[in-house]
Amino acid sequence: MPEAVVIPVLAYADVGEAVSWLEEKFGFAERLRIGDHRAQLVIGSGAVVVTQRNAPVSNGPVPGHSIMVRVPDVDRHHARAAQGGARILQPLTDFPYGERQYTAEDLGGHVWTFSQTIADADPVRWGGVLRPHDPSPA
Repeated sequence: MPEAVVIPVLAYADVGEAVSWLEEKFGFAERLRIGDHRAQLVIGSGAVVVTQRNAPVSNGPVPGHSIMVRVPDVDRHHARAAQGGARILQPLTDFPYGERQYTAEDLGGHVWTFSQTIADADPVRWGGVLRPHDPSPA
């Protein structure tokens, strides 16, 4: 997972084309590619995730864009959100890439995924391709 705490997740019709465009035009560097449907890009200390448009979310609408936030205790965060009446779109789930996450919708219909790193998982073990990059902005 990129070091950034807040990570926009942007949906595009073609992930590869979007990654190339963002690298060439805005100076992002691809950090990780996950199949042909998802990529993590970094610039300086910031990050963005590029995802395939219309990728389904369990128990909820198909988001165009969303926001990912890294939190230190996702279970506690989830409990607070659920008790406060937030609409949970995807329940707490442990993923093979080492993240424990849940997804919720806010009062404006925006989709948020809250994530806690629970394991340092080698991307090769779950199908990702880690790309070397220069951490200094272009």
